Amino acid sequence: MSPLRSDIYTDSYRYLLPATLSKRFVHAAAAIVVAGMACAAGGAEVTVSAAASLTTAFKELAPLFTAANPGVVVRLNFGASGALLQQMAAGAPVDVFASADVETMDQAQSRKLIDATWRRDFAANTLVLVVPAAASAAPNTLADLARPEFARIAIGWPASVPVGRYAKGALAAAGLWARIEPKTIGAGNVRQVLDYVARGEVDAGFVYATDAALMAGKVRVALTVPTATPLLYPVAPVAGSANLTLARRFVVFLSSEAARSVLSRHGFGAP
Repeated sequence: MSPLRSDIYTDSYRYLLPATLSKRFVHAAAAIVVAGMACAAGGAEVTVSAAASLTTAFKELAPLFTAANPGVVVRLNFGASGALLQQMAAGAPVDVFASADVETMDQAQSRKLIDATWRRDFAANTLVLVVPAAASAAPNTLADLARPEFARIAIGWPASVPVGRYAKGALAAAGLWARIEPKTIGAGNVRQVLDYVARGEVDAGFVYATDAALMAGKVRVALTVPTATPLLYPVAPVAGSANLTLARRFVVFLSSEAARSVLSRHGFGAP
């Protein structure tokens, strides 16, 4: 894959890190950012690390949780699920982890980074292939991506970005991965894929249906892509959280009627 850049999102701030930086530096920098935010305000706080595809919905959910828990500050840290897992493993002070796939949460559980007794699935999504809204051509099938007019195809890094892992799996199941891989442009998270397509920097990209809906005027859905497993979003308190009671309360909140209403309005299905 050909990388364009690597993005990390934390609350309303965006930090751009060169793809050539060492993993140790990225982990340390992420931990410092989250720790600095946690010290920014007094009172009870809960820090939530959530998959990038949850950004818009969680920014709406945070004040609802605060309204139900007066005095509580919700700190939001967004990024690729694999990158968030690495941050926690490096010691970032996180209270809740919400992943875009079961596999990443399974890794967190096997490494004893989460309180598995409180783990639960709270949302579902769909994988789609999008093209720029002004594109003159759009694929009718995944096999069409092998055609020369689709020379640059954005995909999240399969090793750390769930949407990329789902996309690779769908292409592999169709017997296309070996032909498509040389055309792929790597992205650090699903919102970065969406940006590449919206700006016309690539000919197509794999994102979630919820992300595609955010830029309906700049991208259009060419295909709904079937996946071997459902696209589920699990959440769990982080083991050793300094705010475990609040962390558990936030996990329960995500299954509440109020939270489900917000998630549904943003296109997320029930698990």
